[in-house]
Amino acid sequence: MAASESQPPDTPSSQQGTSKTLLQRLRANDSEAWRIMVQLYTPLVRYWATRGGVRGVDVEDVTQDVLQAAAAHLHKFRRDRPGDSFRGWLCGITRNMVLQYFRHSGRNPRGRGGTDALVQLRQLEDTTPAEENEDPVEELDGLRRRALELVRSQFEERTWRAFWMTVIEGRSPTDIAAEMGVSATAIRMAKSRVLRRLKETFGDLIQ
Repeated sequence: MAASESQPPDTPSSQQGTSKTLLQRLRANDSEAWRIMVQLYTPLVRYWATRGGVRGVDVEDVTQDVLQAAAAHLHKFRRDRPGDSFRGWLCGITRNMVLQYFRHSGRNPRGRGGTDALVQLRQLEDTTPAEENEDPVEELDGLRRRALELVRSQFEERTWRAFWMTVIEGRSPTDIAAEMGVSATAIRMAKSRVLRRLKETFGDLIQ
């Protein structure tokens, strides 16, 4: 973070492709972008599948089906209406794959708390886009933390510490500056650099 550091701080590797958002790179069929997307979203897809009633090893099968369907149909993803998001679109694919799983396998979903199987299937079928986006805070935090880990290597440790203490721990830039022996402005700049990199890299795929 200091100007005296031996290398220019926080310069993205040319391999990171930060000149394009992750969605743009996915549309260009960038294999590294797809690896990142899978790393970001696999836990969330597993959660959606489990919430839909899939259990055991079948969760992994449904998750793979969802990711393959997303790759095959990415050209159909649009943000035409307020509230449209990649997460909502992927959740919709998961819902459809869960329905297909139960219909093709002849199995019934295992309802939570004794929920009748037919009722649960109807709930899946009637899910609206708005409801698809109502994920628990801990699941969304997990998505964002995975995104943070993917960009962490692009920053020097002091910059990352300043960002983490301000954004994640919620501490005052003034207090952090006194602790790290720099100015409060430097702390704010470190925070801004990381947030900007997240926006450049992921666009709205982590919203």
